[in-house]
Amino acid sequence: MKKLLIGFILFVFSAISAFAAVNLNTATQAELEAVKGIGPAKAKAIITYREKSGGFKSVDELAKVKGFGKASVAKLKDQFEVPAEAPKK
Repeated sequence: MKKLLIGFILFVFSAISAFAAVNLNTATQAELEAVKGIGPAKAKAIITYREKSGGFKSVDELAKVKGFGKASVAKLKDQFEVPAEAPKK
C-alpha cells in the first residue's frame, strides 16, 4: 500500500510539471526543446532573441523571433509564460 501511495504521489508531481508553462526568460535550450513544436533551431532563436532584447515582456513577443509567426505563437501561447518581475525594494 505504501509503494502504491508513493507511486501515485510521484505520478501527480510529474503530471503537474508536464503541464507547467515554460518561462521564456529563464528556460534552458533543453527546456524549450521539451515543448512540442520547438526544435533545436527554434530554441536557439528564442535564447538569442532573449539575450539581444533583454528578455521577453510578453508571450506575444515570441512572434518577433525568427521562425515564429502569429499562427505558431497562437498554437504555443498556452505552453509559455512571462511572469511579471518582482518589485524591486
